[in-house]
Amino acid sequence: MSSKRILVTGATGFLGSRLVERLAEEKTVTVTATGRSLKPHNRIDASNVRYVLGDLTKDSFVEGLVQGQDAIVHAAALSSPWGSKRAFWASNVRPTELLIRAAETHGVGRFVLISTPSMYFQMTSQWDLKEEDPLPKPINQYAASKREAERVVEASDIPHVILRPRALLGRGDTVILPRIIRAHQEGRLRQMGSGQNRVDMTPVSNVVDAILLGLEAPERALNQTYNISNGDPIALWPFLNETLQKLGLTPVSKSIPLPVVLTVARLMEWHARWLNRHREPTLTVYGVGTLAMDFSMDISKARRLLGYTPNQTVEEAMDEFVAWHKQQP
Repeated sequence: MSSKRILVTGATGFLGSRLVERLAEEKTVTVTATGRSLKPHNRIDASNVRYVLGDLTKDSFVEGLVQGQDAIVHAAALSSPWGSKRAFWASNVRPTELLIRAAETHGVGRFVLISTPSMYFQMTSQWDLKEEDPLPKPINQYAASKREAERVVEASDIPHVILRPRALLGRGDTVILPRIIRAHQEGRLRQMGSGQNRVDMTPVSNVVDAILLGLEAPERALNQTYNISNGDPIALWPFLNETLQKLGLTPVSKSIPLPVVLTVARLMEWHARWLNRHREPTLTVYGVGTLAMDFSMDISKARRLLGYTPNQTVEEAMDEFVAWHKQQP
């Protein structure tokens, strides 16, 4: 990678810290890493990395971060299946607006936005989704806010790349597999539906590869949106059971018919919305759909224009996660 000053937001999270770790290996690159708080296992100690912690909703803070940068990777986001529009717009839309405005002011040459394929979601099996496919009504405020963040970037004059990576796995994951493990340990995990659904999953190292390609993308690949996955859907429940076994836990043996669990999720959402002060319910319709429905994306555009190739398999990422998780206190 050529000499660059790169700002990484969300640098204290799963994807962001893995990106900073990779960028730190590039001695011609200087990284400004920002997030709200920094845990020791996410800190990258390198001479070309500096941490500046703060609030991306504050205009003056963002202005100071962006000044002097050549490129921005915006990975910071509030990611949750439940929450208010106000919270998601404050966390996902306003920071994007401030970063883009500051980037235009200071002549930043490249902006990579980490978005989400959640905006494709429908309560049905979906195969080979393409970036240009019509988007349904957002299933939740997270998906709606990320679509709005995409619009902000698309409307700017900054050369940009938008990535929609799906279901990140690997060392440092504190979201997907840890939630599954916690539900299992608490006796709440049940197979939903037939257990035959196949889904896209993506090793975090492959997403980092895609970001680096976005930072170096030629002109013909700019101002585009890209699906990022391994392009090889896996059988979800056998994968989860294999992960549990490698962690010394018993596989999931109980199942719930999809119509039943979907009804329960809808009732829980109603209760949370009207009787429980909007607190996140144990089950959401979106959560059920991700665990019970087929879901895959077409990544041919990323292959063709970015030169993206999935280098790590899902199984390798799972083994990487298991080894890391076993070492956690």
